[in-house]
Amino acid sequence: MNGITVLVDADACPVVKLVERIAKSHNVPVVLLCDTNHVLKSDYSEIKIIGAGADAVDLALVNLCKKGDIAVTQDYGVAALVLGKGAYCIHQSGKIFSDDNIGGLLMDRHLAKKTRMSNGKHHIKGPKKRTKQDDENFEKSFEFGRKYVHTFFLLLVGDLIYTQYKA
Repeated sequence: MNGITVLVDADACPVVKLVERIAKSHNVPVVLLCDTNHVLKSDYSEIKIIGAGADAVDLALVNLCKKGDIAVTQDYGVAALVLGKGAYCIHQSGKIFSDDNIGGLLMDRHLAKKTRMSNGKHHIKGPKKRTKQDDENFEKSFEFGRKYVHTFFLLLVGDLIYTQYKA
């Protein structure tokens, strides 16, 4: 998994420790991004503190992300940008973002915002309280995603070696 990094939108992210534990067990580097309003400490991850501004951390994550990296975010817009760079993306709930589902998720987000902006009769509640099952779902998805990326990477390297050998 040479060259692959896990980038975490770590502002109030409930799965930072899970990401670090799994990534560390596979020697995959982790970068935690947070704004100046949050204080993070880690014995494993690199921490990048980004200026406190609207979407500053989100934009920094997208700018650091490269093809093959894995991003952890709950922001559908960030996920869309990460996918556009050829990276992989997972929600803190364990949902794996993909080219197949991101359009629908962005539309759902748009419709929910329109509903919230309308008169107060159709207010949408926030997310429910995080459970142990949520952490287990994330861990399974993150492990699956990591294995998928590793397999993809091995196939890509194998294809490059074959192409060079054939030439």
